[in-house]
Amino acid sequence: MPAIALQVIELANSPATHMGQLCDVLARDPALTAKLLKVANSAFYQSRRKPSNVREAVGLMGVRAAIMIALSFSLASSFRGQSGAALDMTTFWRRALLCAMAARALGARRGMSNLDDLFAAALLQDVGILAFASMMPDEYAPIHAAAASNDDLLRAEREAFGCGHDEAGHWLLSRWQLPPYLAQACLASHGHQPELSSDMHACIALSGPVADLVMHSGNAVVATRAASAAQRLGLDAAAVSDALGRLTAAVPAFEELFDMRLLRPSEAAAMLAHAQELLASHQIHEMREMEARAQRDALTGAHNRRYFEEAVRREFELSSRHGWPLTIALLDLDHFKQINDTYGHQAGDQMLISMVRAVMSELRQEDLFARYGGEEFALVLPGTPLAAAGKLLLRLKKVIGGLMVRHEQHLVTATASFGMAAHMDEEQRFDSHETLIRAVDEALYAAKHAGRDRVAQREHDGAGFRFYQ
Repeated sequence: MPAIALQVIELANSPATHMGQLCDVLARDPALTAKLLKVANSAFYQSRRKPSNVREAVGLMGVRAAIMIALSFSLASSFRGQSGAALDMTTFWRRALLCAMAARALGARRGMSNLDDLFAAALLQDVGILAFASMMPDEYAPIHAAAASNDDLLRAEREAFGCGHDEAGHWLLSRWQLPPYLAQACLASHGHQPELSSDMHACIALSGPVADLVMHSGNAVVATRAASAAQRLGLDAAAVSDALGRLTAAVPAFEELFDMRLLRPSEAAAMLAHAQELLASHQIHEMREMEARAQRDALTGAHNRRYFEEAVRREFELSSRHGWPLTIALLDLDHFKQINDTYGHQAGDQMLISMVRAVMSELRQEDLFARYGGEEFALVLPGTPLAAAGKLLLRLKKVIGGLMVRHEQHLVTATASFGMAAHMDEEQRFDSHETLIRAVDEALYAAKHAGRDRVAQREHDGAGFRFYQ
């Protein structure tokens, strides 16, 4: 590292550093002084009085922020001058700078005050890649070129070298005695849990996926990866979209400060629009999946009782309004407690899962199958009279009776009892969906009381039940 960087690091590690010491060090490097003045006079530090010398610039920014900015410029300038046969150095530094900008933008959205710390930490998070490329260029080049993402690269590095660039970067920055949180950022950016504040960790971890969105505009896989990363970190797609907007607005200033082309002006608007569209699509997809998961039983995949009750209410109203038949059925696995007691709950769970899969394969798309409670399940058969429903339930009874679930050294079997009743079928009418379900429940009880492994139908006159085997 250049001497100026070593001196800045020494100041960064000393809690007693004051403005005069920092100004003396910075004044020895005219190029760094010029950069610092550019930053101080940029939109990032809005001030009525524009600083004209390094002391005024440091006074405006604050000692800590000025140290981090100076460190970012000096290290980036030094590292960019290295040869990297294993890397496309322009692409590497473009992504590094976009990561730094993304972390700063995410921090600004979250109302954080240490934005320049975030910038420096995100800028250096992948410095371990430079270490690999410098120390073993021939071995590293094909590994880096073949990786489709940063996570893929980490896996390939660990397989080849027993260590990833996150650990290499952490070791290297620690050895150079940079402030600990800068070294820890290398680990934070790849999902480790170092002793960082949760906000800083989240911003650094998400900065890479956001930078990739800019570099691979229109790529749905990259957008999904960014939205998924945001979700894991407790952020939503709106946070990513907002960070992209802030990043895009800041591009011209950072391009001038770092002498690097990040984004063509003609591409900026299209990139932002594409990325935001992909993020919005992903968010809608996630919301639909969450809604679907909320309607399903976690173990079996059948609909849950809440969804069943809503569906029965809706179908009952439609049946009453249009006069078409609606059959509701309940099934109960016979002596299910004995399966759990004899073979264990895991065997019972396997039987439930297999039964649900077998039943659902026999149903129409418009039919609904739901877990009513425990080993009891419900069927909603819109537009189906009792005669047709009876044939279906007999077929389902036969399918369930033929199931054999292997658990360890045992074959577990089961039978089922069914109860059914219909609304708007011939003369059969019910006042409400609650009374319909009550009639079905009574039919199921009758089937079990009559010996199980059978179908019980509530008679039209309500006076009794008909049984099918």
